[in-house]
Formats: sequence, C-alpha cells, structure tokens
Amino acid sequence: MNGDIFKQIQDTIGSFFSSPIVQLSFKAIAIYIAVIWLVTAFWAFRDMQLRTANPVAPYLAAAFIIAFTPVFFIFAVLIYKIVRPQERIGEAYERGLAEQALLAEIEAVEHCATCSRKVHEDWIICPTCRTRLKRVCPNCSKLVGLDWSLCAWCGRDFERPVAALGAVPAPAPEMAAERVSAASRAPKQIAAARTSTAPAAPPTPRT
Repeated sequence: MNGDIFKQIQDTIGSFFSSPIVQLSFKAIAIYIAVIWLVTAFWAFRDMQLRTANPVAPYLAAAFIIAFTPVFFIFAVLIYKIVRPQERIGEAYERGLAEQALLAEIEAVEHCATCSRKVHEDWIICPTCRTRLKRVCPNCSKLVGLDWSLCAWCGRDFERPVAALGAVPAPAPEMAAERVSAASRAPKQIAAARTSTAPAAPPTPRT
C-alpha cells in the first residue's frame, strides 16, 4: 500500500518535471542566471576601470567573477566588493584638489617670519615678537613689503634718492652770464630793428 502511494507521488513529480512548460521555464531560468552572471562580470570590469589606473586589473576582476560559474558568482561579487579599492579615481582626484586648495588657503594666511604666528595683512609690526612686517611708502602712504624695490601703487623707487628723481640741475655760471647779457641786449636790438624798418619821411616841396 505504501509502495503504491510513493510510486504515485514519483509518477506525479516526474510527469510535472517532464512537462514542456516546466522544461521551458527551467531553460528560461538558466538563461536568466547566465545573463546575470555575464552582466555581473561586465559590471566588475567597468567598476574596476573607475577605481584603478592599472589596465590589467579590470580584466582580472571580470575573470574572477566568471571563474565562480553561474552558480557561485554571488560569492564572487561579495568577495570582489571586499577587496576592491573603496575610492574611485574621480573621487581621489577631487579629494586631492580639495586638499591642495586647503593647503593653498593656509599658505595664503600671512605668518610672522620670527614667531610663525598669524598676522593681519595691514599690520606693520608683529604684536607678539615686535618683528617689523611692512613699511609705509613715503610718497603715497601705502603699506609695502620690506623686500619691495619700488611701490606697486605709486611707482616710487626706493633704491633711488628723492633728489635724483625730481631735482633740476642748476645752470653753469658761464651760461647764466650769457643769458643775462642776452637779456640786456634784447631791448636795444628790438629798438634798432624798429628804426630800420620805419618808412622814410617824404621830401618837402620847393617853392
């Protein structure tokens, strides 16, 4: 009796799995799993390209997924996520740029050369160690650096004296005497020129 029941169950199960619809469903499921397996290998390939500059690493990642067959590729994906680089190349590049910008901002803050404390850009003397930081231009009263050779605002040359910039050389004594003599002769020459160019008086008629 029991043997007949088990035989009927086996026949039912065998007829179920031998059905064309069930066989087609199993084939569809197998094809679906194979497609997911290959797509996962391609995803590992693309993901590794975004995370490393090594040209061989993406192929190794895809081969690692394929080597686990369609049955165990899920375990390969878990292992790949654990051992892959956690940061992409673009993210690492952005992080490097952010670090460089932060360092540039820190370097842009002025520090005292003696005590290395932060100082304001308008300070002339460090209030901590009394080190001279800047000087005032005597021409435009702007703050200039101690190592500047000229003022960037007014163009004052600090290496040349003031007399050399605006002084006019005095004339020599001989030239001054000649100028005085020429000035004294000028009125006489003008009067003589007027006399020579004046029209002559007409002759008087005889009676």
